[in-house]
Amino acid sequence: MEPIAVTCETRPGVPQALTVAQLARLIRDTVRANPLLARVLVRGEVTGLQRAPSGHVFFSLKDATAQVACVLFREDADGLGFELEDGMDVVASGDVDVFPRRGTVQLLVRAATPAGVGAFWAAYQRTRKRLAAEGLFDASRKRPLPTFPRRIGVVTSEVGAVVHDIVTILRRRFPIAHVIVAPALVQGPEAPASLRRALGWAADRVDVIILARGGGSLEDLWCFNDEGLARAVATCRVPVVSAVGHETDVTIVDFVADVRAPTPSAAAEIVSPDAVEILARVNVAGRSLLHSVHGSLAAGRAHVAVLRERLSPRGLRRDVEANRNSLRRGGGALVAAATREVARHRERTEGLGLRLDVLSPLGTLRRGYAIAERPGGEVVAHAADVALGDALAVRLQDGRLQVHVNQKEVVP
Repeated sequence: MEPIAVTCETRPGVPQALTVAQLARLIRDTVRANPLLARVLVRGEVTGLQRAPSGHVFFSLKDATAQVACVLFREDADGLGFELEDGMDVVASGDVDVFPRRGTVQLLVRAATPAGVGAFWAAYQRTRKRLAAEGLFDASRKRPLPTFPRRIGVVTSEVGAVVHDIVTILRRRFPIAHVIVAPALVQGPEAPASLRRALGWAADRVDVIILARGGGSLEDLWCFNDEGLARAVATCRVPVVSAVGHETDVTIVDFVADVRAPTPSAAAEIVSPDAVEILARVNVAGRSLLHSVHGSLAAGRAHVAVLRERLSPRGLRRDVEANRNSLRRGGGALVAAATREVARHRERTEGLGLRLDVLSPLGTLRRGYAIAERPGGEVVAHAADVALGDALAVRLQDGRLQVHVNQKEVVP
């Protein structure tokens, strides 16, 4: 504490006078030096709530017989996780301080949670609806867990059975994974900020995170309904498995996490493959692979034996004889096919010849008809085309007759 300078003149038996500023500072320093007034928990009803443009929130906490002024600075108000309202019953955590300018005692609130089932439920529903409307609960944004995580983070209290159970199960099921514990508060007004810090620290060091806490009352688990913590889980760079309370306990964090486990022990089993099961599967795969290799080798040996037999003198003679017989059979079949084709074509040609012979002018001459031609070989088709005295050649079956037309008769 700074020394107080007194400027007034002193007289024997008369106490020294303090300035107002000196007295206010003395009271403030005395309050700040008292460890009982640091990080106190105060439960009361919110009244006179005012929000300043700067983001600070001013209000009072009261009960039936007293009230105390409170201030919630902007950075703490942003991370509160729910909306303060007049008439709300809350538990506030903070430091008692003195505001010298007004000479008033006030509580510098660092964190707060609703008190009472009704207030808890109302705040829970408001937060749930707001985050659901933003799509933070959608299944499409859930990320798959790594099949074989190399580093597993555990965000929980460093004391108690939860961390012991999780670590024990992880070491038993998947001992090759490195387990990193990020200790945090899991209960009380300051727990959300502590959990956010631990989550951010672990996210840069692991492949998957288990966010866990044992069972408890609604008030005990309230920090896992904090909006700021829910957003931190939703934006975490690695998948998060929530394991808060018992299976019947449902928090906002459960909705935004990538996977919800019914218990912390179940979360440890979800993120870690069973080494015994993996070893059994590897053994089965190994035996199957060995069987396949033996089968392939046996097939290869049989094929080599066949090739060796075929390349031996006896095998070569057998192949030559088989090929000779095949060629003989093929040649006989080819000759037979050629003979059949020649006969078929001969029959067809003879048929065509008979048809041509029927249509040939020579065939007509053999039947007793004659063809009249002019000396140039032009065939005379009509009697009207011939004049008396014209010289014609009459072509018969066995020769020609040279004639002159002495008379003609045109048949109408």
